[in-house]
Formats: sequence, structure tokens, C-alpha cells
Amino acid sequence: MIVEFKVSCVRVIKILKLLQCWRLTLSSCSISCRIQFHQASTMSNNTILSVEHLRKFFKSGEQTLTVLTDVSFAIEAGSACAIVGPSGSGKTTLIAICAGLERPSEGSVIFNGVALHGSSEKELAQIRNQFVGFIFQSFQLLPSLTALENVMVPAEIRGENHARSRAADLLQRVGLEDRLHHYPIQLSGGEQQRVAIARAFMNRPKILFADEPTGNLDAETAKEIVRLIFELNATTGTTLVLVTHDPDLTRQAGRVLSLKAGRLVGDNGAQPNNLRS
Repeated sequence: MIVEFKVSCVRVIKILKLLQCWRLTLSSCSISCRIQFHQASTMSNNTILSVEHLRKFFKSGEQTLTVLTDVSFAIEAGSACAIVGPSGSGKTTLIAICAGLERPSEGSVIFNGVALHGSSEKELAQIRNQFVGFIFQSFQLLPSLTALENVMVPAEIRGENHARSRAADLLQRVGLEDRLHHYPIQLSGGEQQRVAIARAFMNRPKILFADEPTGNLDAETAKEIVRLIFELNATTGTTLVLVTHDPDLTRQAGRVLSLKAGRLVGDNGAQPNNLRS
């Protein structure tokens, strides 16, 4: 079904900018996805994400840069998982692959019963728009949109009704009810991250990926952002996967995956067959 955007030409242009930022295309908003469902052998009925023997490498001439090597784990729906490790260990690449933003070189990624590694770009775009939320360290807000409009964008892409009232409600829940019509430049770093959190929850995601969500914030603001993320996790049941160096985030996550040099070297919540060397 082709989604009709009941917005002005200016709004359409603004939305197109975000589509490019999120690596979506207009066609992804109107396709009927032919999604390939896959029941992985290690997936339980409550598993939302299963990664098996994942490898990611880049080739440049005769040189091969290996970023991830034989990474395997499974995450239960509604849980919170922190991914930790030194810089350059492959954390951001890992969640980008799990979110369908990057493709693995080898291995499988099964999200919500769908084989992401076997899906087309259009299918991946629709999966992201329907089921995935993402919080970036650098906020990724559109400067030409107000806080309210930034939060509304995911719903407008999907052609949902009542986007404005839902966006206003989410902004109220993150404490920005008096900043609805402010532009990003008029907001502090903590306020911009709150807008980004509200936007990430706008499409009611089954899973939320956050890449260093407190990395650009002062200590006090970071604590408040941590509280908001886990509060929304508790009230919505959204699965959380967090890349972080923040000890508060790590302590509150029920599970911690540790990466080193592209390998999974620790998993404090592993089942017997979920952690492989």
C-alpha cells in the first residue's frame, strides 16, 4: 500500500533528508515485504535476536581488515543487554549488523524470526521502520525540524494517524513538554538526547539499539538519560541493546557482552550453547 503523506512540500523535503540519514528510500515505505522467516536451531520461543558465527571483514587490495570474528549469542525479548569493550573492538559494527544497517560477511542474524542476512535492502528498510529503534551518540536530529516534528517523523513515514499527539506524549514522558516547538540548536545536549530517545520509541520498536547514548553528556545529565531509557524499557517491554562505556548503564543491564579485538570474550548471561569460542 502506498503511503500518502498529508504534509506540505516543505515537510516532504525535510522527511526525505531523514530518510537519507536513516538509509531508507521512498520505495521502502510502500513495498509489500516478502520476508523470509527462519527458525534458528538455537532460538527459543522468547528469543528476539539470534546471532550465529558472525564475521565482518573489509578488503582493500590484498589486505583484509577483520572487524568481527565468529560472534554468536542470543537475546531474549524484553531484556536489556550491554555491549562493552575497548575502542576498536567492533561494538558499533556489531549493533549496526544486528539492526540491519550493515551486512555480515559471514554468519546469520535472525531478528524476530526474520533472516536479516538474507533480506533485500528494501525489506531491511521496512523492518527497521516497523520494529527497530536507534539512539545515536551524536543525536542525529534534523536541525530544520522542531523537537515535536523530529519525533513525529517515523510515524509520518509510516502514514500513521495521531502522530502529533503521540509525539507530544512521548516528549512529555521525557520531560520536554515545554520544548515541543524548539529547534535542536535551541536545546541543550541532554535535551537533544531526550528528543532522540522519544523519536526512537515513536514506532513502538520491538528492539532498541543505543550506541554510546550518554557519551556526549555530562555525568549528571547522563544519569538522567540512563533513568529514562530503562524506565521506557520497563513500561514498553522493548528489548534494549546498548553499546556503552558508562558503568551506570552496564550495572542496570541484566546482561553484559564483552568484545575484544572483534571476538566475544565474555557473556555474563550466556546459556550453555550461546557462548562459543
